Amino acid sequence: MDLFQKCFDFTRADLVKESGLYPYFRPIEENEGPVVQIEGKKKIMAGSNNYLGLTSHPKVKEAAIKAIEKYGTGCSGSRYLTGTLDLHIELEKRLAKFFGTEAVLLFSTGYQTAQGIIPTLVQKGEYVISDKDNHACIVAADLMAKGGFAEFKRYKHNDMEDLEAVLKRIPKDKSKLIVSDGVFSTTGEIVHLPRIKELADEFGARIMIDDAHAVGVIGKGGRGTGSYYNMMDKVDITMGTFSKTFASLGGFMAASERVINYVKHWAPALIFSASPTPASVAAAMAALEILEAEPERVTRLIQNANHMREGFKKLGFTILESETAVVPVIIGDDERTFIFWRKLYDAGVFTNAFISPGVPPGMAMLRTSYMSTHEMEHLDRILQLFGEIGKELGIIK
Repeated sequence: MDLFQKCFDFTRADLVKESGLYPYFRPIEENEGPVVQIEGKKKIMAGSNNYLGLTSHPKVKEAAIKAIEKYGTGCSGSRYLTGTLDLHIELEKRLAKFFGTEAVLLFSTGYQTAQGIIPTLVQKGEYVISDKDNHACIVAADLMAKGGFAEFKRYKHNDMEDLEAVLKRIPKDKSKLIVSDGVFSTTGEIVHLPRIKELADEFGARIMIDDAHAVGVIGKGGRGTGSYYNMMDKVDITMGTFSKTFASLGGFMAASERVINYVKHWAPALIFSASPTPASVAAAMAALEILEAEPERVTRLIQNANHMREGFKKLGFTILESETAVVPVIIGDDERTFIFWRKLYDAGVFTNAFISPGVPPGMAMLRTSYMSTHEMEHLDRILQLFGEIGKELGIIK
């Protein structure tokens, strides 16, 4: 069998493209935050992770430009060798202060952060226990750990009884790391952190939370899941990304100094990868400064998302409830989801279509997400179009 035969056999995307309903890889030509230009036309963006609307903030753009002028466009080396700038150290210190941890370590992407942490810390004979709905970067990192002869276990999504059952089957004297998204990216649900902490204490496990969709969204001043539950000192490792709230690119882990020191010297994802670019780090630092100075952005974000949750329910849609910026609207089958997406797109609204196997059969959805910079006219226009198209397709009465 030819290695590439699977590539020739994969035609699902081609069939959707031929139907004119393909929703992916649409190039954005201009980005103003809540409004973007795609294919020469303005669209209300209802699918971005730019939660605080900072990607186009003048201070963020100015910081990136000044960093390029001072440091150039890249670091040309890994953090371990020639790729560490004083800019990296400064952002790590500021983030450590923001999260109330001893130390922070930067990575080049959020996806890479999980791969830098989990396989480095969970080694032969040790256990990583992961929520079944964790982000793909965590799953990949779990599998990397398994490849290094660690044990990889999964528990049902946000199901604390199943997590307890999994932990009971693991010898008590074995080292364990429980890993979960803080805010689950597809559904917007928040992890049951208090119960995880109780189980971690009972079974001698450490806790790692991925706060990619939580920082800038929940918790005091947008400090994430630990803060949301008033448990910031109870989470052993928090990882996150700069590609959402922080309006940039890169990732970070926040933990004790000894854990950070170990990962710095043992993680291949850090040692063998070029360090975050000056512009990326400077932009993230400027975004952090804005978040600290303007916490009302977080309040406005949740107000916008709650307005949409209530609006969708009043229209008769089924949504997945949460207290975050993500508001998934259940459409049902894949084909109607694509059709709904296309009708919204043509009318000037961009959302994200999630279909099987990314979601369970019958749960195909339009995942909408919101920004603090959305105006009420944007939100009400989205609701108006959802109502009209929902009735047209027979999804609501």
